Amino acid sequence: MSSDCSCSSCSCQSVDSKSCSEVAQTDSTITYANRIDHVLARWGYKRSEHRISPGLYKLGNPNADSPGFASANYTLSFDILRSSLKRHDAYILVLDTKGINVWCAAGKGTFGTDELIHQIEATGLANIVSHRKIVVPQLGAPGVSAPEVQRRSGFRVEYGPVRAKDLPEYLKTGKATPEMRRVEFSTYDRLVLTPVELVQTILPGLIAAVALWFLAGPLAAVAVITTIVTGTILFPVLLPIIPTKDFSTKGLILGLVAAIPFAASYASVPTLPYWTQIAGALVPLLIIPPVVSYLGLNFTGSTTYTSRTGVKKEIFKYVPVMVTLSALGIIIGVALGVFRIMGMI
Repeated sequence: MSSDCSCSSCSCQSVDSKSCSEVAQTDSTITYANRIDHVLARWGYKRSEHRISPGLYKLGNPNADSPGFASANYTLSFDILRSSLKRHDAYILVLDTKGINVWCAAGKGTFGTDELIHQIEATGLANIVSHRKIVVPQLGAPGVSAPEVQRRSGFRVEYGPVRAKDLPEYLKTGKATPEMRRVEFSTYDRLVLTPVELVQTILPGLIAAVALWFLAGPLAAVAVITTIVTGTILFPVLLPIIPTKDFSTKGLILGLVAAIPFAASYASVPTLPYWTQIAGALVPLLIIPPVVSYLGLNFTGSTTYTSRTGVKKEIFKYVPVMVTLSALGIIIGVALGVFRIMGMI
């Protein structure tokens, strides 16, 4: 989705700065259309379309001495930055992060050193500003090597405050206070991430729940919904209090807790043979924890708990475990279903 910017020398509303001879113009006003876009982005509606064109934008009436800021080409990131710089003249350099916000993109490598240098060179920023400084949001620091950017582009990277709302004070004093540097990942910050993950999984989850309702009974359908809610909502909410460091093990622990009531239910059906009770109890214990763990990994790019290298390590370490546990649970579940259809249990 494009921003509501317009080129200073042309009338296009869907801005592609590279298609215009001059730098694209934007302002600090957040329109109703922008707010609707933000809500839709939060809920993952047409997730890949909440982006603006990479390139250089003028905010207000900047001159050669005006500061330059880097941002992602995700509408929420761009809009938060430009709205926070109300009554300021500046340049905004938008990196191509594939429509992903700064924090997540830095964790995934798209908001990074190479892309920053590429946009500096592609937009000719060195010919537009007299200084050689670009302010990068602190949440983008994991992806940007300041010495490498300066060595290859001549621009000095200055890491700004965590929150864009602190930029006016930062510009006034020229430095970020320890308070501005503190990264907080509050319950609210974690909750706003849940809709997009829930939307992505709810449809296949409902299909699986309906199918299992007929094949294995209502308890199995409830187990599917419980797994989805646990992995997409409870996991981020309870993240700080779940023991262990890795997301994978956090998910396995939380999934195990969620699976216990279902395992207990299957293990206490008096009409079933003892071995069937045990096998039935194993199915949720083997499937729910790895699925919750997998869903929890979707939050690794947007937290204070992980690093790029840490995420890669735990994926290689725990994904095979998740696959093995899930496969065993599915095999046992399918076998029980076949026995049930054949009238053996």
